[in-house]
Parts: sequence; structure tokens; C-alpha cells
Amino acid sequence: MIDVKALFSLSYGLYIVSTGYDGKLNGQIINAMIQVTSEPICIAVCLNKDNYTTELLEKSGYFSASVLDNDVSMPFIGNFGFRSGRSHDKFANCKEWVIGENGAPKVKENCIAAIEAKVISVTSAYTHKIFVGEVTSAEYIREGKPLSYADYHILKKGKAPANAPSAIFNKL
Repeated sequence: MIDVKALFSLSYGLYIVSTGYDGKLNGQIINAMIQVTSEPICIAVCLNKDNYTTELLEKSGYFSASVLDNDVSMPFIGNFGFRSGRSHDKFANCKEWVIGENGAPKVKENCIAAIEAKVISVTSAYTHKIFVGEVTSAEYIREGKPLSYADYHILKKGKAPANAPSAIFNKL
């Protein structure tokens, strides 16, 4: 038996992972990101295989991860989390973003930090792919409290998109 409430007790943050390839930019909300090594510094992000960001990331080999501030609005999260980049320009309504050193867009609006990485490995995990990237730059943007996945659910009453690994929590 699997009690999903046990999984809901795991600690997560909320991030925007972005990439670009052949002039196309895209980003999406994720809650699965960790630092995996310290020398060299590497991070891992987990994305659904069907997502447009995954498709572009596999082609480009680089990404950025922006740490959302706890004060971020639900419409801002929704722009990156509940629409497909195949039919919606997610950066059109984002006021603060730049192309980073590795070519990936870095979101600064409503974010407290941004990290860039070059992909060094990709692992398949059923419906998702885990991208491990060597960090090429990291920027602390502003003071703030990182948005936790628990706060997203409890304070903002947010739900996970169907493709998210934590979509099962929507039933709680």
C-alpha cells in the first residue's frame, strides 16, 4: 500500500526551468530539483517526457533554473505552469528575463536566484527524464523566501498539472 500523504511530506521548492533551441524559448514550473554534487557543482531537474521544455532541452543541452519567491502570484505561476509552450509564448508576459551565458533564458521576475547548467547526463524514469547539469553560473537576484511546494498548496491553494510527478497530490 502507498499512502500518498507520506510522499506529500517530502520537502520541495518551486522553480522555473527554461531552455531554448533554434530560436524557440520555453520554460516550465517544476518542483523536482536538487544539487547532486559540490565539485564540480551539479544539479538535477526532472521533467515530463511529453513536455515541450523537455523536447527543447534534449536538443539544446543547456538549461536555467530560477528559484521562485514565496510572494509570487498564481497568474505568474500559471503562465509557466498550466499552458504549453507549443502554443503559447511564456516569455511574452514575463517582464524580467535575460538570455544567460549558456543561451538559456533566465527568469528574474518573481525569482530570488537563477542557475545555469550544461547537461552532462539524462536518465529515463518512466514518464519523466532526469537531466543532470554541471552548473556554469549562479546568480543571487534579490532577498526573499523561496516558495516551497507545501506553501504553494497550502497558502496559494495551487494544484499540480496532470504531467507533474506530484499530480497525485491533487486528490488529497
